[in-house]
Amino acid sequence: MALLAARLRRRPLLTSASIVAGLVAYESFDGAAPALGIFRSTRAVYTFALNSVDYKFSLRDHDKKTEEYYEVLSQVHLRAAKRILRLCEANRGFYTKAGQFIASLGQFPKEYVETLRVLQDQAQAWPYRAIKQVFLEEFGRTPGDMFHEFDEKPLAAASLAQVHHAWLSENEEVAVKVQYPGLQRQFEIDISTMAFLSKCVAWLFPDYQFEWLVPEFEKNLLSELDFAREARSAERATANFANKKEVKIPSVFWDYTTNRVLTMQFMHGSKVDDVESMEKAGIDSKQVSRVLLEIFAEMIFCHGVVHGDPHPGNILVSHNPARGSKHNFHIVILDHGLYRELDENFRRNFCNLWKAMITSDPAEMEKSGLQLGAGEYSRFLPVILTGRTLDSKSGLGKGMSPEERTRLRDEVRKFSMGDISYFMEGLSRDFLIVLRTDGLLRSIVHKLGAPRRLRLETYARYALLGRAMHKRGKPGFREQGIVLYSRSLVEYAYLRFRLVVLEYFLKADTLYSLILGYLNRFLPMSKVPT
Repeated sequence: MALLAARLRRRPLLTSASIVAGLVAYESFDGAAPALGIFRSTRAVYTFALNSVDYKFSLRDHDKKTEEYYEVLSQVHLRAAKRILRLCEANRGFYTKAGQFIASLGQFPKEYVETLRVLQDQAQAWPYRAIKQVFLEEFGRTPGDMFHEFDEKPLAAASLAQVHHAWLSENEEVAVKVQYPGLQRQFEIDISTMAFLSKCVAWLFPDYQFEWLVPEFEKNLLSELDFAREARSAERATANFANKKEVKIPSVFWDYTTNRVLTMQFMHGSKVDDVESMEKAGIDSKQVSRVLLEIFAEMIFCHGVVHGDPHPGNILVSHNPARGSKHNFHIVILDHGLYRELDENFRRNFCNLWKAMITSDPAEMEKSGLQLGAGEYSRFLPVILTGRTLDSKSGLGKGMSPEERTRLRDEVRKFSMGDISYFMEGLSRDFLIVLRTDGLLRSIVHKLGAPRRLRLETYARYALLGRAMHKRGKPGFREQGIVLYSRSLVEYAYLRFRLVVLEYFLKADTLYSLILGYLNRFLPMSKVPT
């Protein structure tokens, strides 16, 4: 009976969702059959309605200042995230991409991030007949006509496209990325639905102001849907890393490439987080971490052109036993669809911010934070980016002490979702893509077992080099002159010296405190000076 009652209560909700979805689809109708769009929009509106009711009624009797409120809120977050996961799995395409986008933003509640993270490796391939149709529309020929050999079974599938293994000749392997059919038609309806729902969220829950996310997501999608643009980004990255022998980026075959089909050199290797394969090949995973961090630090701080989706499926490690090479591996960077060209002012301010954080300079950090749009929340940037407060007593890369964690947690507990959404909306859009990239890199480096300090030192070194540069994104930026490069190395050496001295005194202070505690415990009547 209870189940029947629940179903009956949901019928009006589903009917309302269908009507609203129909209106949204009609407004976005561009001549294509809208039926599929209505079904997709109905699912989205219905999921939104269920989540809205859950939040409203589950939290209404709880005081925000109590522990019980946060426990209930966590449960509601988890239920809502699971509903959104089911929506993404049902609608696929742009909804899967939206779920991945949310999961990559660590500033969202952890229940959403952890639940939606599974979408990163979850995509269903399309049948070969659909892929063949895309080739006919783009080239007027089938894959069998164009390639010496074309594997009809996809090698990998993602949210917007799938990749097939093919051969141009017996000795020339290629990877062919094919966009799923119908995405261009779905785009308008899906984005309109997401924009409508984000406005509804802002109206029903004033603390949840995330309308600004939809235009940012739309911009990223438009970039990823243009495969010709992705090919140009790959060639630009190749030029930028021409002097870094450890980096490999597949070549583009333009005669077999359009806006919806991308053909590139086939690259062999294992996923960057596959430590077992590295051990079998005699590759040091710590060195892989070091080179990987150097590559992306160079992108962020020096080139000002950033790969926005470095998850393990987009980065390979291949064995390179060539003599004279500094390392016995190559790092292969794939999927160049989501690149962000950073504003020059952002690049310089971000370099300054990192120098300020590493040297514990509060005035410079606040100045850089304001320039980056963090406003009054600038003091939290060191926690977000380095995992420690600016005045932390622990050494670089050691994280915070239990006391510091407790103090920070008590302060953050006072924040509402309104504070979080206000903070994120104020940030430079470049900052968001850098945060996403950095978050994915941190996860990889952690799996590879590299010390936390390695990332901080690498970023500091490239931030200093970036500060010394006068031009952004110039291929072979080290060629700007030996003086420039040497100056940054001297500044970095001085910075390392300051850090060593600082950590020496921190350890001495800790030892002094331990001795005092020992004396006070065994000589309670004595007054030991502090």
